[in-house]
Amino acid sequence: MIAYVRGTLLEATDRSCIVLTSGGVGYELNLTLTALSSLPASGAEVSFYVYTVVREDALELYGFPCFDDREVFQTLISIDRLGPKKALAILSQFGPKELQDVVLREDVKTMSIVPGIGPKSARQILWNLKDKMDKLKSSTIRSGECPVEGDRNEFLDALSGLKSLGYSEDEVRAHLKDIFEEEPDLDAAGAIRVALKKIAANNR
Repeated sequence: MIAYVRGTLLEATDRSCIVLTSGGVGYELNLTLTALSSLPASGAEVSFYVYTVVREDALELYGFPCFDDREVFQTLISIDRLGPKKALAILSQFGPKELQDVVLREDVKTMSIVPGIGPKSARQILWNLKDKMDKLKSSTIRSGECPVEGDRNEFLDALSGLKSLGYSEDEVRAHLKDIFEEEPDLDAAGAIRVALKKIAANNR
């Protein structure tokens, strides 16, 4: 079972990236949108915690920059009829702490922002997660959100990340301005999550 990968970033698509390890083996990892938007340039060193999904016809790897995200992913896919792709979509919208808050509020409307999840499915997911709150809490209490390394301009990093996801600067700049005015200590990944939720809500 592959649980962790460190190596050189070879390529990235709109869904995944390929990491070349020192042993010469390349692994394709499915990532959340926020993880994809935070990838460095090709050739840089990257590392991910990995969850391996084994199927009869395929072996899929899901990568997470934080161990907490991997733990929450495992909790999500333990829910009946909630597969890894839908779990990844949920983590593209919410960090562990945000997801815990949504569950505690039983916020069906916010959960329904996730692509592919309607109100009925959102209600069922929240109901199931209520029974698994201890696992969610252990993730968020242990270390909170992913650590941010280095001194970066978070606004520009968030703007660059959203543009790499196909959004125009005119479309997202106003959202980011409002987000950072409301939460000036937010990192780029957190700002991207909030912006994606705002964009999805406006397009409904």
